[in-house]
Amino acid sequence: MTVPALDAPHSPYTRASSTRSNYEMYAWLFMRLSGVVLLVLVLTHLFVNLVLGEGITQIDFAFVAGKWSSPVWQVVDLVMLWLAMMHGTNGVRTIINDYAERDMTRLWLKGMLYFAFAVITVLGTLVIFTFDPCLDPASTLDVCTR
Repeated sequence: MTVPALDAPHSPYTRASSTRSNYEMYAWLFMRLSGVVLLVLVLTHLFVNLVLGEGITQIDFAFVAGKWSSPVWQVVDLVMLWLAMMHGTNGVRTIINDYAERDMTRLWLKGMLYFAFAVITVLGTLVIFTFDPCLDPASTLDVCTR
């Protein structure tokens, strides 16, 4: 009995170079890291605003004006705003990708999501940096000259 000769394979398997990026892996990693940072920022925010002071009764226009007169608190609140918006937008983007079946639906939903992200982030940033404590006529802050 003779064994039939086998032809050599046509070509060895070579993996084609991938043009895909690791965007989803970085988005996943961002969610984990930003979640931890947000947890620390939010707990610090609540502790400073509610526990160290007189509780919720102290929070009014003058309290915010006094707090935002310090660039440190402006930056802390700005980082919290930006991280929360990016974290939430990334989460909703993932939900849209998972549940929107048609490409056009996905495109419109993500377009509206990114538009809302941009508007809220820009407006929040403007509020933090253009806040004028002297708008309150009852303001007793030293920065208001009368």
